Amino acid sequence: MTDFIIQKLMILPGILIALSFHEFAHAFVAYKLGDESQKFRGRLTLDPLKHIDPIGFILLMFVGFGWAKPVQVDSRSFKKPRRDDTLVALAGPLMNLIIAFVFALILGIISLLIFKGTIVSSQVFDIIITMIQGTVSINLVLMVFNLIPIPPLDGHHVLGNICGPKVWNFYYAHADKLRLFLMLAIILNLTSIVLGPIVSGLYSFIMKIVLMIVNLFV
Repeated sequence: MTDFIIQKLMILPGILIALSFHEFAHAFVAYKLGDESQKFRGRLTLDPLKHIDPIGFILLMFVGFGWAKPVQVDSRSFKKPRRDDTLVALAGPLMNLIIAFVFALILGIISLLIFKGTIVSSQVFDIIITMIQGTVSINLVLMVFNLIPIPPLDGHHVLGNICGPKVWNFYYAHADKLRLFLMLAIILNLTSIVLGPIVSGLYSFIMKIVLMIVNLFV
């Protein structure tokens, strides 16, 4: 039981960071593109309490599947609705990629300092490193998962806006079936089977870039 609680506490920071920055990015880009409603909705903040859905958060922590409070976007304020809606949709996953890279870089710097003897490896640093690794992984998972072109994920906005009315009509006509398919894919672990190698590949690629950067200072 103690190990279970510790494990959940280790991933807590990564989940809070990933969800908060993801939703903030949606709101911020929407606001910059003309959606003034983000001001009074209170989403132009990194405060996790403004972005987290209690039920979705609890499920994410203990079941591995959940959701945040979605950012409601008023696309009527956009000058170029299709383009701007696409940018808003991509903002969340892109922010997760940036956060993943930043924490991977922090991980690389800590490893360099340990290698040089500037700091001594200890149980505390092992815990910190594990939490940072978790933050990188969680952000990459959230990025890749949200790019799936199935409602209500960000990817369906991107595909719909690029391909036009026919795809949007398909989404509207089959929204419930597509959501059910997504839910079954998650329950049957199909999403992990398909997305796992993609996330692992991205993690390795980012760490290679970080290693190249860190090696400049060795």
